[in-house]
Amino acid sequence: MKKVAGGPVRTLALLLAGSAVAALTAACSVDLRDAICGSDEYPVAAVGSAGGGSCVPDKEQPPKGSVRYPEGKVPQHVDDKWDKYWQDHALDANGRLITDPDQVRKG
Repeated sequence: MKKVAGGPVRTLALLLAGSAVAALTAACSVDLRDAICGSDEYPVAAVGSAGGGSCVPDKEQPPKGSVRYPEGKVPQHVDDKWDKYWQDHALDANGRLITDPDQVRKG
């Protein structure tokens, strides 16, 4: 068997370099899905409308005709679980789910 120059030192250096690349790749992973809103905004639903809504700056209240999504049911990315859910469901002016499908406008 032929000896490799550097032997254990070279092997250790390669292992450390590989580990560093793996750590950096994991630490720098980026979510490439399209966000519903920008980083300083939150999504709001159009009252009575399925699939309608907009984004509001974090420090502002929802505009007239819009309400916040219920906690835990806020869409974060296009086509995520809650984005798909709100395509067929709507909220009333008090932020409650409209259960009568005849009262929901498709946006």
